[in-house]
Amino acid sequence: MNPDPLEIIWDGLLSRDPDRIRATYADLDPESQQVVLEHLLRMTRENGWHAEQVHSAQTALDTLRPDHSEAE
Repeated sequence: MNPDPLEIIWDGLLSRDPDRIRATYADLDPESQQVVLEHLLRMTRENGWHAEQVHSAQTALDTLRPDHSEAE
C-alpha cells in the first residue's frame, strides 16, 4: 500500500524536527506553502485540536517563521 502524499507532508510538517519541517516545507510550491502556514496558524488558534497537535503546529510555525509568535 502506498502512503498518502498529504499524510507524508503533514507528518513532516508536524514532526517537531526542524530539519524535517524545513525540508518538507521547501518541497512545496509557494501557494501550498501559504496554505500550510494558514492551516498551522488555525491549528494554534482554533478550539478542537488535540494539545499535541497544537504543540506540533506551533513548533512548525516557530521553525518556518522564527519571527512569528502566538501573540500575533
